Amino acid sequence: MYYVVTGAAGFIGANLVKGLNDRGERNIIAVDNLTRADKFKNLVDCEIADYLDKEEFLAQVQEGALGGAVRAIFHEGACSDTMETDGRYMMRNNYRYTCALADYCAAHEVPFLYASSASVYGAGRTFLESREFEGPLNVYGYSKFLFDQRVRARLSRAHAQIVGFRYFNVYGPRENHKGRMASVAFHFFHQYMKEGKIRLFEGCDGYAHGEQRRDFISVEDVVKVNMFFLDHPEKSGIFNLGTGRAQSFNDVGVATVNACRAARGEPPLALAELQAQGIISYIDFPEALKGKYQSFTQSDVSRLRETGYGEQFLNVEQGVTRYVDHLLKTSAGA
Repeated sequence: MYYVVTGAAGFIGANLVKGLNDRGERNIIAVDNLTRADKFKNLVDCEIADYLDKEEFLAQVQEGALGGAVRAIFHEGACSDTMETDGRYMMRNNYRYTCALADYCAAHEVPFLYASSASVYGAGRTFLESREFEGPLNVYGYSKFLFDQRVRARLSRAHAQIVGFRYFNVYGPRENHKGRMASVAFHFFHQYMKEGKIRLFEGCDGYAHGEQRRDFISVEDVVKVNMFFLDHPEKSGIFNLGTGRAQSFNDVGVATVNACRAARGEPPLALAELQAQGIISYIDFPEALKGKYQSFTQSDVSRLRETGYGEQFLNVEQGVTRYVDHLLKTSAGA
């Protein structure tokens, strides 16, 4: 019996493979599209039983070649570029692909744990897993929203576990390949190491410079929640996966700089000191993001807590410090 992780060479997928390894699991089929070959680096320290290209894997699913050999599927494979404008590609890659895997899992009673997204909430201010609060601003968010709707329609008669995770702003190791879609913590770290300063967006939507707020969650916590549901196949549903606490981009910047300073034996500096020294500065808000930007996100984690998940989440200061320590120890900053 095998665990399948799609998007296995990607950010969250690779961390899930490593999380399974840490539990002693080696029978893992890693599925991905390595057109971007450099993603293979995310799996170098992982143990897997086999690798399948996404198209090869999808063909095996549709042909019934996998039979009953799968113990659970972690479906992280998707186009995560929120600026992608090719709607046909997005819906084929994110929606139809996910439908095919969900149908396989339903037919064979296999647990299906998949990546949804907080982008389904769009510009809303209430982040609760309920239809009236959902209104995606781009086709990426719509592709996630539409599959969540499909799950809701079928959940009451499902005979196997199906769990959707509405990821908020995830950061942590194994995101080097993501380029501009990597987390702000990743970008701040590399800016600071290269230039000795970082640049944030100016204020928008009534927020002061750098004070837009997001629910930033460490990938460490994302893996823990996935493993909790793997251990509880009787629990199904769609759940927010954030910390439940919004923090500002300034908070991420301060945590990043001070973690780098601490590694050099230098004392921490407050935001005002970093601003006064020009270490933190601000740039014009991009025109391309106006009307498509979430200036505030904060997950309501009450439904997640109701399942019995009681672990405390890392806050920005804790999680970013750990992440920066990792980045400083790895030569490629991966």
